[in-house]
Amino acid sequence: MTYKKFTQAHLKSFEKDGYVLIREFFSPEEVALLLETYKNDKLIKESAINVDDNSGLNTKLTLWYNSGDDIYGAFSKSERVVDGLEMIWGDKPALYHTKFMQKEPKVGGAWEWHQDYGYWYDNGFLYPDMLSVMVAVTRANKENGCLQVLKGSHKIGRINHGSTGEQVGADMRRVNAALKSMELVYVELEPGDTLFFHGNLLHKSDANTSEHARFSLISAYNLASNKSFMEEPEASHTPISKVGNEVILKVGARGVQETAHFLNKKKDENWKKSIVAPK
Repeated sequence: MTYKKFTQAHLKSFEKDGYVLIREFFSPEEVALLLETYKNDKLIKESAINVDDNSGLNTKLTLWYNSGDDIYGAFSKSERVVDGLEMIWGDKPALYHTKFMQKEPKVGGAWEWHQDYGYWYDNGFLYPDMLSVMVAVTRANKENGCLQVLKGSHKIGRINHGSTGEQVGADMRRVNAALKSMELVYVELEPGDTLFFHGNLLHKSDANTSEHARFSLISAYNLASNKSFMEEPEASHTPISKVGNEVILKVGARGVQETAHFLNKKKDENWKKSIVAPK
């Protein structure tokens, strides 16, 4: 099988716009296997938390910190992803955490404008050398609440964030100012399409008003040398041991492992700082 690569052209787009979208970065066969695994993964579903938006709708997400030898880890540590991260940073990346986003039909809630680093700054990371990689597991469009981004907004730098219900959103005075001069892009995706986006990129999503679910796998990465001065999981500064591109299909429908360190809304007082889900 021929695998797509993160190229110099992708790097230029990422640096200019704060994100880059790579169509068909993962194959239909790989993504179908990921969706099949999720559907039968009891632990992923049992460990999901609900995050309410301002209208009372909610999105389910499952977040865990340590990557195992399962299909999710095969995606997150795939050489085609890690090679791209190394090209962006010129150094070793770490896998901070993984999220499986579950925006169900009719009830999947909205996410306010925010920056991921707007959350992670409060977790003790001094530098915004952090980004997320979102793989579309199902189709994402305007109707089911696809991601919206402000093109080039990563150049603004970190914006102050405050609580908005169960979410943490960016200062809307600055967001509204940015909206006047920056292009708003609806990131519509087909399964397998993959978005690399900077930790300071402003993004949001609307509620899912459609009959179709929107699922995505989101891996959050940190430059390994950007170690938090607070008590963050060891994974956040441990260089990734990347795996071959072929491992996804070799692993098969192996669900998340029992040893996964899941985010627990009831036990973790600072759970809001971790969820940062674009989504």
